[in-house]
Amino acid sequence: MSLEIKVPPVGESITEVTLASWKKKDGDQVEMDEVIAELESDKATFELTAEKAGTLKIAAAEGDTLAIGAVVATIEEGGAAESAPAADSAPATTADGNKPATADSPENPANAYAPAPQAGGGESLEIKVPPVGESITEVTLSRWIKKDGEAVEMDEAIAELESDKATFELTAEKAGTLKTLANEGDTLAIGAVVCKIEGAAAGAAPVQVTPSVADKVNESPQAAPSKGTTYASGTPSPAAAKILAEKGVDPASVNGSGVDGRITKGDALGAQVESQKPKIESQKPAASTPAAPQVTGTRTDRREKMSSLRKTVAKRLVAVKNETAMLTTFNEVDMSPIMELRGKYKDKFKEKHGVGLGFMSFFTKAVTEALKEWPAVNARIEGEEIVYSNFADVSIAVSAPKGLVVPVIRNADSLSLAEIEKAIVVLAGKARENKLTIDEMTGGTFTITNGGVFGSMMSTPIINAPQSAILGMHNIVERPVAVNGQVVIRPMMYLALSYDHRIIDGRESVSFLVRVKQLLEDPARLLLGV
Repeated sequence: MSLEIKVPPVGESITEVTLASWKKKDGDQVEMDEVIAELESDKATFELTAEKAGTLKIAAAEGDTLAIGAVVATIEEGGAAESAPAADSAPATTADGNKPATADSPENPANAYAPAPQAGGGESLEIKVPPVGESITEVTLSRWIKKDGEAVEMDEAIAELESDKATFELTAEKAGTLKTLANEGDTLAIGAVVCKIEGAAAGAAPVQVTPSVADKVNESPQAAPSKGTTYASGTPSPAAAKILAEKGVDPASVNGSGVDGRITKGDALGAQVESQKPKIESQKPAASTPAAPQVTGTRTDRREKMSSLRKTVAKRLVAVKNETAMLTTFNEVDMSPIMELRGKYKDKFKEKHGVGLGFMSFFTKAVTEALKEWPAVNARIEGEEIVYSNFADVSIAVSAPKGLVVPVIRNADSLSLAEIEKAIVVLAGKARENKLTIDEMTGGTFTITNGGVFGSMMSTPIINAPQSAILGMHNIVERPVAVNGQVVIRPMMYLALSYDHRIIDGRESVSFLVRVKQLLEDPARLLLGV
């Protein structure tokens, strides 16, 4: 009697799921409550378990989208029960009166070189995904630091997990041998089992397994099928078949160079050229029309699964565009006063404070002063209320290896230029090493982004929700400008302020940006507070 395994209800708003992967294969024997597949919704990934023991019959393929209640597989009874007595039905003795060599007996040649079991084994310990934040329900296993079967020490980093906000390491909770249960790229719910640590690492040395007699027999030339007798001989790969079909080349006329004689894409391309030679030669007398140029080189696509960070950034950017009345106002600033001040004192500044004097500290300080005069630019909307902050936590956009992150400089309005530069150095270093914590990337009230380091001349930056404004810096270009009725060459930078028009009026946005321009073009005001 067979039992149907269906997609269970996984939430009120979820009507369908995707079959991410099969953990057991079609025809495998499964035990009750054993994990057989992994299902994925738009909110989480969860496991599908067998509701009884038996033989698995798969009814859906990996990647299929299934409605709630759809049949995923069936389990046939009796598969495991019928196979069990067969092992006990072997004769007690052979024809010469000796006991036959069983699969696990020392007389069996296949076990002659098997490694002895390791002493000092212990119970296995499950390593689960730890809680990493109130709003985080799932993480992605970005990579394994230790491999399956390796010995690990207690508190040693074994894997790297990635949430939509930060990357952190998973450590071993005891010493032993690592048994991985999840693959790189898998999305795991909080509390899901990632791996197991079995036994104790003390005294355990890597065991080198010698090939068994059975393996040697299987590797002998007599056991291996000869080329031309396998199903792959003369069979083109999907890419090769497409090329041959488009050019009208018979696969039987192509010699395959792949495994067991399979026709590869390279073979198909070569056959295409060879098949065209006689046609080209026959058309030489009537060469009235030029032949179309042949495409040379390889044309390939590469697909990569989006990281959790990239998916979250994409969702938030689209949400900001859809949910805010975003506008951008522009201005330009003459950078020569700051450049002169920086060139004059940067060596002494570094000697005294141990950090370089960059442009970002001037912009951060100018922004915090302007926010005091125009508090709406530092506010945010929560429901039907406007929240005004009497402090300035400035977010600095940083390009990290895994994507754009925005660490926060707390209380930037009360920091000096040197303190701001030190905070930027620390946060940027953590961003490059993927060591920023969630607290270091949340809670900002205003954001500054510098596209000028990549050569951007002008842009319209997108607001970093739930904030209401963002300042965009751009590259510094020497341009002719009019000063006191004369044309002079000055290093100029375009500034862009994107803001939410629901909370910030045009007068406030323009006045804020003009104030930032005034403070940058006359840096003495930053020191005097005027």
